[in-house]
Amino acid sequence: MPTSFFAAYSRTLFTLSAILLALIFAYGGWMEAIYPPLLGVFEWLENTWFGVIGKTWGAAFAFVEAVHLLGLAVLGGCVIASDGRLLGMVLTDFPVQSVVDRTHRVFVWALAALLATGIFMACGVATKIYYLPVYWFKMMALGSGMLFHFFIRKPLLQHDVNMLNPVVVKMVAIASILVWFMVAATGRWIGFSG
Repeated sequence: MPTSFFAAYSRTLFTLSAILLALIFAYGGWMEAIYPPLLGVFEWLENTWFGVIGKTWGAAFAFVEAVHLLGLAVLGGCVIASDGRLLGMVLTDFPVQSVVDRTHRVFVWALAALLATGIFMACGVATKIYYLPVYWFKMMALGSGMLFHFFIRKPLLQHDVNMLNPVVVKMVAIASILVWFMVAATGRWIGFSG
């Protein structure tokens, strides 16, 4: 019986363990031991082509930031459309599975755009964000969001949603909205901190 529980919820347990380890790592005092070696990596990032372009050409940085924000808007729209449909609040004229599958495809492209543009922007201000604690919270939130989406939400919803327990579906939808809201909020917080 215990092994069947671990087998049935292995992805969920893995994701929760990863999030818990990240929180222990962040609040357990271990991050201070990691900071000094990472400073060299962040200084190197600032001296790459992306870093130099981001620092010297403000228009290039602004364009990439605009694409980043568009990607965030598309990702947020996918989350609201998909999870709103799971909650029965939006797009109620369309089948649940159709909305979930179609928004997932767009979500993946938006996430790829966010990651690519985010790396470029981070290179331009690497030593600045290195010292911002909110940057590290954003990275934990982003990692948690991706783990949750690809290891819990997507595997659960790839089956017929109508056959799942409605309470579980609604809890997953609410958790997804909260996780991605946290990613967006911490990203905006970086803008206010710097």
